[in-house]
Amino acid sequence: MEREINDFSGTGVALVTPFKNDKVDFYALGNIIDYVLAGRVDYVVSLGTTGEAVTLSLEECKAVKDFTVQKVNKRVPIVFGLFGGANTARITSRLTEYDLAGIDALLSSSPNYIKPTQEGIYNHYKAISQETDLPIILYNVPSRTASNIDADTIIKLSDECPNIIGVKEASGDMYQGACIHAGAGDEFLLLSGDDLTTLSLLGVGGQGVISVIANAFPKSFSTMVRKARFGDFTTARQLNNNLLKMYQWIFVEGNPAGIKYVLSKLGLCEPDTRMPLMPLTRQSAVAMEDDLQQAIAFEKSC
Repeated sequence: MEREINDFSGTGVALVTPFKNDKVDFYALGNIIDYVLAGRVDYVVSLGTTGEAVTLSLEECKAVKDFTVQKVNKRVPIVFGLFGGANTARITSRLTEYDLAGIDALLSSSPNYIKPTQEGIYNHYKAISQETDLPIILYNVPSRTASNIDADTIIKLSDECPNIIGVKEASGDMYQGACIHAGAGDEFLLLSGDDLTTLSLLGVGGQGVISVIANAFPKSFSTMVRKARFGDFTTARQLNNNLLKMYQWIFVEGNPAGIKYVLSKLGLCEPDTRMPLMPLTRQSAVAMEDDLQQAIAFEKSC
């Protein structure tokens, strides 16, 4: 299949799943989708880590996916989070449990907890790629999975599985990012999986990001990414500097507690998370207030 990587370069936003009284708040989700699209993000990611997919039932996941497809209404591409832990067969079976009409690509994290070898990770993704014609974006997030997808494994998957089109790289290792770009080339998407290191990864060949902070600050963050992608790193650094403190605050108590609190301050959703995740504490909320107000003012000025 021909790779359509341009659909997923730039800024993708990993949408939160809003809750109200422990039920999915579809009204708020619709408002957030309209908000980020008005902020000129390039695509959305439904039911990723930020979307608390692992705390949702299969029926809730289907409902969120269906609502997102309907609400986006082909305005931008949609990436769907294909999560399933460490069971390869379980993940591939989920491809038949969902109606994937309206989904443009899949995002799949590396197997967690059991720490497979690189050969195991390679065969895991190869098995997934053989069960779908949809483009697949690998998700390398060692802080959550307890194992890294090595650059050589990513390059091998790029070479041998035509529908594996990129990686969301959240190792924080810029050398690894540079090696992926050098080995896989411009036709393989190198996407940041960490807002804080996005500008650095763009500097070593990255083509974009799947972002958390863009839920709340889509204009300023996507403009930063756009400027860097097209070579204006001077402006990009200035824009990035205005968001530096918020990068730290939104993860101070884990994801998505921080970003949901910020969205609540913008009037877009409740700050609620689903157990075992907890809402942001008052202590952190008070501590970030001045920086948050500056970031909100900056977003409005962009």
